[in-house]
Amino acid sequence: MTLRLATRRSPLALAQARSVASRLAAHGVATRLVELETSADVTLDVPLRQLGGQGVFAVEVQRALLRGEADVAVHSAKDLPSTTPEDLVLVCVPERRDPRDVLVGRSLAGLGPGATVATGSPRRRALLHERRPDLHIVELRGNMARRLSAAGRDGVDAVVAAAAALERLEESPRVAEFLDPDWFVPQVGQGALALEVRADDEESARILAEINDPGAFAALGAERAFLRELGAGCSIPAGAFARADGDLLDISGVMLAVDGSASVRHRLVGADPEALGRALARHLRDELGGAALTGWRS
Repeated sequence: MTLRLATRRSPLALAQARSVASRLAAHGVATRLVELETSADVTLDVPLRQLGGQGVFAVEVQRALLRGEADVAVHSAKDLPSTTPEDLVLVCVPERRDPRDVLVGRSLAGLGPGATVATGSPRRRALLHERRPDLHIVELRGNMARRLSAAGRDGVDAVVAAAAALERLEESPRVAEFLDPDWFVPQVGQGALALEVRADDEESARILAEINDPGAFAALGAERAFLRELGAGCSIPAGAFARADGDLLDISGVMLAVDGSASVRHRLVGADPEALGRALARHLRDELGGAALTGWRS
């Protein structure tokens, strides 16, 4: 059996799919990539929140799976919406890469007053403004090469990116600073891959179980439950990061006002990923309060 792996056509997505193919090859499983170009990949002049959030990168890959054009959908876990389509199931999370955010171009301390930082993420924008309200934050979209090339050009002093993305593209030497995840809490799913199959495809699910990391799978489950409880996607300045410790999960989270002027953090430990993630989201939402959240949808 040759597993057909559906993936976006961006260099990062292809690197991720090839890493899955390599892991499967080590178990004697042949694969073939089914490369897709999503509308979000070619619509670069519109912020993600206006296109519908992170799900825009996943839906066309999921449709290829549902049409029978592929056996497995390979996603960056952070690109997935909080709920899985009815006829699909998330069955595998391989070993997770570094979940941290990084600065490319200059470190935080190296950014002078009023320096310009580029990011398309409301979470990253709010976290930067929490500590450095003087910074000028500008919108940035495009594949990783385009984003990295923005640092040091057209008045942009630094770019925020994911450590795992640079690692997969062998661009880690460009990192100016790894941001402390206790402060700069990562986006849900950052550094992880999420593999989906059709709900009735037991054979593909069985094969993917060979490369599943149970701890990473449980951690992602808790983070996605956090997102489901919020009832929204990447338009909310919030993050959550879970780690497995034996039979328990340790999850930390942050929620901020859009301008970073108010923020709350909390940490929980428990065994049930769904209950843990939802409890964290409820706690942060209650602690931050409605007044600070009025700018979420702006």
